[in-house]
Amino acid sequence: MHSITILLREARATFVLAIPLIAGQLSHMLMAVVDTLMIGRLGVVPLAAATFANNVIHLPFMVIIGVTIAVSVRVSQARGADDPPAARAALRHGMLLGLFAGILTVIGAVALAPFLGWFGQEAEVASTASIYFQIVGVSMIPAACSMAIKNHADAMNRPWPAFAILLVAVGLNVLLNWLLIYGKMGFPALGLEGAGIATLLARTSGVLGLLYWCTHDRRIREWVPYQWFRKPDWIAVRSLIKIGLPASMQLLAESSAFVVATILIGTISKEALASHQVAITCAATIFMVPLGLSMALTVRTGEAWGAGAYERLRPIVLSAGLMAILYTVFSAQCFVFFNDAIAGWFLTDPVALKLSATLLLVAAAFQFSDALQIVFAGALRGLDDVRVPAWLAFFAYWVISLPLGWWLSYGLKWGVAGMWWGITVGLTLTAITLGVRVWVKTSGPPVL
Repeated sequence: MHSITILLREARATFVLAIPLIAGQLSHMLMAVVDTLMIGRLGVVPLAAATFANNVIHLPFMVIIGVTIAVSVRVSQARGADDPPAARAALRHGMLLGLFAGILTVIGAVALAPFLGWFGQEAEVASTASIYFQIVGVSMIPAACSMAIKNHADAMNRPWPAFAILLVAVGLNVLLNWLLIYGKMGFPALGLEGAGIATLLARTSGVLGLLYWCTHDRRIREWVPYQWFRKPDWIAVRSLIKIGLPASMQLLAESSAFVVATILIGTISKEALASHQVAITCAATIFMVPLGLSMALTVRTGEAWGAGAYERLRPIVLSAGLMAILYTVFSAQCFVFFNDAIAGWFLTDPVALKLSATLLLVAAAFQFSDALQIVFAGALRGLDDVRVPAWLAFFAYWVISLPLGWWLSYGLKWGVAGMWWGITVGLTLTAITLGVRVWVKTSGPPVL
């Protein structure tokens, strides 16, 4: 058993590193929370349409996240080697890949928009989602560029200015939502399309603010590209893809299962889809804390592994797991005791509100598994163990969660709650298998 002193020391080091990472993740999530709150006041159909559109667009978004994760890896390596040209190249090529992925997302959104009805959603939901879906697709371009710069700032140990800029963008999104959704101060009331335009403008302002800051900040100006538009170094591009692609695949294994689950839920009713959006938004916001811990854990286990300090690995992982559990005990209690009140923040339709309150109770249960699986995945990533965890996640979500959720929803007539319980089983299985794997991996030096 590791002493309490060692665990507290490792927990403190991980938490200090995780604070700015958690803040950064929350800044991305806040925009989704704001949109859900303000669109929910329009009614069940607009909220269901936004849910459907955002979940479909979520798949290319995961690829973009994977690409930008590679930027932080390469920039941190360049910073450690005191190599500003390598850091400049990583950001420039990361922006290029993000821009390319964003443009492909726009093309895909425009091409797919006329066929949204093929996904089995209610006709009113599919038709309402079309224009909003395309606008949000365009917003993926500035979102991708913002994430590349944000990850560069994190790797340069300058996370707070980037967080502040993105937080201002969230505030701008609130203002623009108020003006364009509801038609305030002489602006036209555009409803759901107004929310899409607000998101696009807010994300664009965010990336412009980040560009201005990083090119003028004295502490990192030397590490930022002098020329943004020049012929790419394809070797450097492939290097980013080599890191980003496995990260994207692991994220896609889970997120694509959630997208399919959302589409299946949409075939139940528009109220089910709206309630799912509220509950998943709340759960995802809570999830940003263990995600930040996971990102910090990747760095700390990687450093210990690289230094050959194998005896530190288990205390580092164990302390992070205990922090995640303690946090989740608090957050789960919020969902258990205040589920009706929380659902009431987003919804007025009585049927959707009741369903959402029920789902928040399920979310209270799956938070423990969700927190532990992401913490263990972060630890394994630091140990350079990515492929097997990705396959384990694929099996848990696609072979277990979705079939089980479908059977519970349709076979046993549990409705939307059945799909959520199926997801909970998959998350629990993932947490157990990754936990066993990280425990074995941290037993000592690697076996050659």
